[in-house]
Amino acid sequence: MAGGLAALAALAAAGCAVVAWPPSDPHHPTAADASAGHTPPAPRSPGPSAPAPSATASASARAEDPAPTRGSGADIPLKGPGTFVTAPGESGEAGTGKVLRYRVEVENGIDVSAAGAAAQVERILSDPRGWTADGHSAFRRVADGPTDFVVRIATPGTVDDICGQYGLDTGGEVNCSVDRNVMVNLKRWEQATPVYAHDVTAYRALIINHEVGHFLGHGHVTCPGKGKPAPAMMQQIKGMHGCVPNVWPYDTEGHLITGPSVP
Repeated sequence: MAGGLAALAALAAAGCAVVAWPPSDPHHPTAADASAGHTPPAPRSPGPSAPAPSATASASARAEDPAPTRGSGADIPLKGPGTFVTAPGESGEAGTGKVLRYRVEVENGIDVSAAGAAAQVERILSDPRGWTADGHSAFRRVADGPTDFVVRIATPGTVDDICGQYGLDTGGEVNCSVDRNVMVNLKRWEQATPVYAHDVTAYRALIINHEVGHFLGHGHVTCPGKGKPAPAMMQQIKGMHGCVPNVWPYDTEGHLITGPSVP
């Protein structure tokens, strides 16, 4: 279920929402979204030891630094070589429970710093409003060795190719989570959607939270009620349905932000 250009145009008519990060928050995560289908995660590799909530989510398959660039459509290359560079270094463990090791990769030839993107992903996954709030998910970024999943930022064409291998049509527009690949469409990473056009950083957090949520086994949900925060697992790119923008799975008190399940 990829969100196409028509969906984006519909959102544009709804206006733009700004999602500011609390100035005192040491983890200024980034935002994102995704929209595609959904396939169950493959078995995880063992590995060696294997303020008020902001707003939105995306759609997905199982689908630097805090001043992001917002290029025009012409600035986004449609297709890259399909090869990737891995962000160097590693992070400490964030969260309690099973530690999921992940890499951050950026497609060769695009104007995105692998190290900068990795820093943003780390902040998102370590934020107390993220998936670590479930009490049993922990994350650690690595540059080599066994990994449970890989976050890949790639051109629309490369995302289409990889997601398409699993039967998902991302239409050059959206992200997906397939097998152990969290695929981030460069267009969404740089331009967000009309609702988040003035807070691309927030939208990047939505992308990561939505797609990693699929990897963790969470399916799509819809808006729980008018004026309520949109769940991170809602396909916000398809419309807000009365909800207000929110990019986090949990609120500041540790309560899951969710809504009715979507088949």
